[in-house]
Amino acid sequence: PLLLHASHQGWRVAVASKDGVSINQHFGHAQTFVVYQLTADGIESLEQREVSLYCHGHSADHAAMADILTTIQDCDAVLVARVGDGPADKLRAIGVEPVDDYAYLGIDESLQAYRDLCLQQNQEGCHGHAR
Repeated sequence: PLLLHASHQGWRVAVASKDGVSINQHFGHAQTFVVYQLTADGIESLEQREVSLYCHGHSADHAAMADILTTIQDCDAVLVARVGDGPADKLRAIGVEPVDDYAYLGIDESLQAYRDLCLQQNQEGCHGHAR
């Protein structure tokens, strides 16, 4: 989870989903990310962002990875069903935390749980993955 800063009220989170209901899309297979803003007051869906397919079976499209990183670089985290070590490292390098703790769970309840965890850690002064 991420810490709130005075200049950053809330968290922007990208979600990978095949159906818009649950977090059931592998990072490398996502062609759409839905971006949400999580604040102490609630959760708001901001927009849907299209990206190029990164994973092609046993090969990867490195131009697509660059496109994905650019597309979600303003997010604090990305909620996915799974993510490989290489892509996870690339995400962390730009300050986006890959989160697969909510794999195959509903988007709404997962965003609520993640928001609550972030708020709790922020209030306790714990050190998270601050950007």
